[in-house]
Amino acid sequence: MNVSGVNTVTEFILLSFPCSREVQVLLFVLFSVSYILTLMGNGAIVCAVKLDRRLHTPMYILLANFSFLEICYINTTVPNMLRNFLSETKTISFTACFLQFYFFFSMGITETFLLPLMAFDRYLAICQPLYYPTIMSSHLCTNLVVLCWVMGFLCYPVPIYFITQLPFCGPNTIDHFVCDPGPLLALSCIPAPGIELSCSILSSLIIFITFFFILWSYILVLRAVLHAPSAAGRRKAFSTCGSHLAVVSLFYGTIMIMYISPTSGNPAGIQKIVTLLYSSVTPLVNPLIYSLRNKDMKAALRKIQVCTKISQSK
Repeated sequence: MNVSGVNTVTEFILLSFPCSREVQVLLFVLFSVSYILTLMGNGAIVCAVKLDRRLHTPMYILLANFSFLEICYINTTVPNMLRNFLSETKTISFTACFLQFYFFFSMGITETFLLPLMAFDRYLAICQPLYYPTIMSSHLCTNLVVLCWVMGFLCYPVPIYFITQLPFCGPNTIDHFVCDPGPLLALSCIPAPGIELSCSILSSLIIFITFFFILWSYILVLRAVLHAPSAAGRRKAFSTCGSHLAVVSLFYGTIMIMYISPTSGNPAGIQKIVTLLYSSVTPLVNPLIYSLRNKDMKAALRKIQVCTKISQSK
């Protein structure tokens, strides 16, 4: 069904966070600082892994890719949100809205694939230490990372295409700071329960399958750790996995609230807060979670800091 010719909407209005001009400026400053810190924190991890040969292992390669993904992820939403804080019109073109929708969801799905891969890596390292170097080679690790990115970007083109074919004849105001499927479907001139249900089922399948894979991996890890003869070994294993579990809990806890049930069931205020948590707050705290709990990463970051100071003094 192609009814795109019925469309009269050429742009959408992203309300973002409606408030006074003074509060908008304050939010712009706060989110600008958060955005810069997120770029610096995740960028530092990527640079540390790239420059320190001791970190050229599958675990840190995955971490560097995860940090790079977080940089890409926030760039799909935060720059436009910052522009809207200072804009009077708060508009986004029809094409730009759906491009944002596509890249925002593709990055999120790539993250749901990359986190289980990181859990699988920890499972092999702790439960199969003798076979780990043979199984998880750098070549295999790189291929799996590429697979995560490709699969992440192939999941949503078809649903998004069908949403673009719906008639949008007004109103064009989205009570959100990002082009999300729920608010977009609500603006369609005709109901589309089939598309909404399909998006919900696809999101639920991806979230549940990857989440239970992570859960299964860490149940096996926990069983192996509890049977470890050395208390020091148990502490090291728990410390290594603790960072990843913290990130998993924060990310999956928020996206489950948003996308397990049909999106129309969530009030606009809840959608904004929850989306803000997993799209902006999580990328900000991830570098802190990983760097503060990892001695090798802290040493690599200190090395970069020393090298930077030396180069500046010359």
